[in-house]
Amino acid sequence: MATKVIHVEVTGKDGEAIKRFYSQLFGWTLDSNNPGGYGMQREESGLTAGFGPAPEGQPGGVTFYVHTDDPEGTLKRAEELGGRVLMPLTEVAPETNVALFADPEGHVVGIM
Repeated sequence: MATKVIHVEVTGKDGEAIKRFYSQLFGWTLDSNNPGGYGMQREESGLTAGFGPAPEGQPGGVTFYVHTDDPEGTLKRAEELGGRVLMPLTEVAPETNVALFADPEGHVVGIM
């Protein structure tokens, strides 16, 4: 199973402030030309980072996403190891499917 971290997401109660903070801190020009104005930073290595508002009613946080060739198998294995699926594999954009699970201590991890 091929795996690697491919995306990191930082969300907060004030999405614009989160984007401004990271943009100014690291000198990044975030691409917010997308529905919802989610700020994207793209590295030459292929790693991406996204910054924006947390889902309604959520405090925000940091989530990393791992690419896996077998997302359903990864979710099943996470459950076998004591994790819990939070969001099943879902298409969020053409050719982009994501899922979220919590590890046994509740840390949220995404797969793509």
